[in-house]
Amino acid sequence: MYPEKVYIEPTKRTPWIVLEPGRIFIMGRSIIENPAVFYESGLNWITDFVNDWSGKTKIELGFEYINTGSIKWLYIFLKQLAASKKISDQAEVTWYYEEGDEDMCELGIIIRSLVVCQFNIVEVVEMNDKLYEEFLSAQN
Repeated sequence: MYPEKVYIEPTKRTPWIVLEPGRIFIMGRSIIENPAVFYESGLNWITDFVNDWSGKTKIELGFEYINTGSIKWLYIFLKQLAASKKISDQAEVTWYYEEGDEDMCELGIIIRSLVVCQFNIVEVVEMNDKLYEEFLSAQN
Protein backbone atom coordinates (compact mmCIF):
# COMPACT_ATOMS: atom_id res chain seq x y z
CA MET A 1 0.00 0.00 0.00
CA TYR A 2 1.17 3.54 -0.73
CA PRO A 3 2.56 5.67 2.08
CA GLU A 4 -0.08 7.78 3.73
CA LYS A 5 1.63 11.05 2.80
CA VAL A 6 4.68 12.22 0.87
CA TYR A 7 5.85 15.75 1.67
CA ILE A 8 8.81 17.35 -0.11
CA GLU A 9 9.69 20.97 0.61
CA PRO A 10 10.68 23.15 -2.34
CA THR A 11 14.16 24.31 -3.22
CA LYS A 12 15.29 26.86 -5.78
CA ARG A 13 15.21 24.08 -8.40
CA THR A 14 12.52 21.67 -7.18
CA PRO A 15 8.78 22.05 -6.55
CA TRP A 16 6.75 21.64 -3.41
CA ILE A 17 5.18 18.18 -3.48
CA VAL A 18 2.42 16.84 -1.26
CA LEU A 19 0.96 13.43 -2.07
CA GLU A 20 -1.76 12.17 0.23
CA PRO A 21 -4.98 10.22 -0.17
CA GLY A 22 -7.35 12.45 -2.12
CA ARG A 23 -4.79 15.17 -2.89
CA ILE A 24 -1.84 15.61 -5.22
CA PHE A 25 -0.11 18.99 -4.99
CA ILE A 26 2.92 19.94 -7.11
CA MET A 27 3.84 23.64 -7.35
CA GLY A 28 6.87 25.84 -7.70
CA ARG A 29 9.93 25.55 -9.96
CA SER A 30 10.97 22.33 -11.60
CA ILE A 31 14.32 22.92 -13.26
CA ILE A 32 15.96 19.64 -12.36
CA GLU A 33 18.89 18.26 -14.35
CA ASN A 34 17.88 14.65 -13.67
CA PRO A 35 14.14 14.69 -12.98
CA ALA A 36 13.89 10.88 -13.01
CA VAL A 37 15.76 10.69 -9.71
CA PHE A 38 13.61 13.40 -8.12
CA TYR A 39 10.21 12.26 -9.40
CA GLU A 40 10.62 8.48 -9.17
CA SER A 41 9.35 8.24 -5.57
CA GLY A 42 6.29 10.27 -6.56
CA LEU A 43 5.59 7.95 -9.47
CA ASN A 44 5.88 4.93 -7.17
CA TRP A 45 3.40 6.54 -4.76
CA ILE A 46 0.98 7.32 -7.60
CA THR A 47 1.25 3.79 -8.99
CA ASP A 48 0.26 2.35 -5.61
CA PHE A 49 -2.35 5.09 -5.13
CA VAL A 50 -4.28 4.22 -8.31
CA ASN A 51 -4.46 0.59 -7.21
CA ASP A 52 -5.78 1.34 -3.71
CA TRP A 53 -7.77 4.59 -3.85
CA SER A 54 -11.32 5.01 -5.10
CA GLY A 55 -12.39 8.39 -3.69
CA LYS A 56 -12.27 11.92 -5.03
CA THR A 57 -8.83 13.23 -5.93
CA LYS A 58 -7.89 16.90 -6.05
CA ILE A 59 -4.82 17.51 -8.22
CA GLU A 60 -3.28 20.97 -7.95
CA LEU A 61 -0.45 21.91 -10.30
CA GLY A 62 1.31 25.21 -10.85
CA PHE A 63 4.78 26.21 -11.96
CA GLU A 64 6.81 29.39 -12.07
CA TYR A 65 9.02 27.49 -14.47
CA ILE A 66 9.24 23.88 -15.59
CA ASN A 67 11.87 22.37 -17.89
CA THR A 68 11.27 19.78 -20.60
CA GLY A 69 12.43 16.80 -18.53
CA SER A 70 10.07 17.75 -15.70
CA ILE A 71 7.16 18.18 -18.13
CA LYS A 72 7.70 14.59 -19.23
CA TRP A 73 7.42 13.37 -15.62
CA LEU A 74 4.33 15.47 -14.98
CA TYR A 75 2.72 13.93 -18.03
CA ILE A 76 3.70 10.43 -16.84
CA PHE A 77 2.03 11.15 -13.46
CA LEU A 78 -1.17 12.35 -15.08
CA LYS A 79 -1.31 9.48 -17.57
CA GLN A 80 -0.86 7.01 -14.70
CA LEU A 81 -3.75 8.62 -12.84
CA ALA A 82 -5.96 8.87 -15.91
CA ALA A 83 -5.33 5.20 -16.77
CA SER A 84 -7.38 4.19 -13.74
CA LYS A 85 -11.06 4.71 -14.53
CA LYS A 86 -11.93 4.88 -10.84
CA ILE A 87 -9.42 7.74 -10.39
CA SER A 88 -10.06 9.65 -13.64
CA ASP A 89 -13.82 9.71 -12.99
CA GLN A 90 -13.20 11.14 -9.51
CA ALA A 91 -10.20 13.40 -10.28
CA GLU A 92 -10.22 17.14 -10.69
CA VAL A 93 -7.04 18.78 -11.98
CA THR A 94 -6.48 22.48 -11.47
CA TRP A 95 -3.58 24.00 -13.41
CA TYR A 96 -2.50 27.37 -12.06
CA TYR A 97 -0.43 29.82 -14.04
CA GLU A 98 0.77 33.35 -13.38
CA GLU A 99 -1.02 36.27 -14.97
CA GLY A 100 0.57 37.04 -18.32
CA ASP A 101 2.55 33.78 -18.51
CA GLU A 102 1.19 32.57 -21.83
CA ASP A 103 3.71 29.70 -22.02
CA MET A 104 2.39 28.14 -18.80
CA CYS A 105 -1.20 28.72 -19.87
CA GLU A 106 -0.48 27.01 -23.19
CA LEU A 107 1.26 24.11 -21.43
CA GLY A 108 -1.85 23.64 -19.30
CA ILE A 109 -4.00 23.57 -22.44
CA ILE A 110 -1.71 20.98 -24.03
CA ILE A 111 -1.68 18.75 -20.97
CA ARG A 112 -5.48 19.07 -20.64
CA SER A 113 -5.80 17.73 -24.18
CA LEU A 114 -3.71 14.67 -23.31
CA VAL A 115 -5.58 13.44 -20.22
CA VAL A 116 -9.18 12.43 -19.65
CA CYS A 117 -10.55 13.96 -16.47
CA GLN A 118 -11.98 17.26 -15.27
CA PHE A 119 -9.24 19.85 -15.91
CA ASN A 120 -9.46 23.53 -14.95
CA ILE A 121 -6.97 26.21 -15.95
CA VAL A 122 -6.81 29.12 -13.51
CA GLU A 123 -4.88 32.37 -13.82
CA VAL A 124 -3.47 33.79 -10.55
CA VAL A 125 -1.80 37.12 -9.93
CA GLU A 126 1.56 35.64 -8.93
CA MET A 127 3.03 32.18 -8.44
CA ASN A 128 4.99 32.33 -5.16
CA ASP A 129 5.54 30.58 -1.83
CA LYS A 130 2.74 32.57 -0.14
CA LEU A 131 0.22 31.32 -2.70
CA TYR A 132 1.44 27.73 -2.34
CA GLU A 133 1.13 27.91 1.44
CA GLU A 134 -2.44 29.24 1.08
CA PHE A 135 -3.33 26.32 -1.20
CA LEU A 136 -1.71 23.82 1.14
CA SER A 137 -3.57 25.14 4.16
CA ALA A 138 -6.92 25.00 2.33
CA GLN A 139 -9.02 21.95 3.07
CA ASN A 140 -9.96 19.57 0.26
